[in-house]
Amino acid sequence: MQYRLDLVLKPAEGALVRVIGMVERRGFSPSNIAGNRNADDAGRWHVQMDIHGTRPPETLCHQLRKVYDCESVQVVPVAGTPV
Repeated sequence: MQYRLDLVLKPAEGALVRVIGMVERRGFSPSNIAGNRNADDAGRWHVQMDIHGTRPPETLCHQLRKVYDCESVQVVPVAGTPV
């Protein structure tokens, strides 16, 4: 199933690499990663990432919230996929 994660990351070196690594270790395949840096928001990165996996993403989101660099994470509905 396909899901989309909406993340806000602190402007720390290697933050996105750590997030992608955790996504892969939890059995999901990341794709279509898009992000932008918002200077008005203390330089935080706003990232959207499509992930594919056979399990629901709740456990992954819980683990990502524990990552120091990840300030928030939400699952955004993707057309045709129950969330």
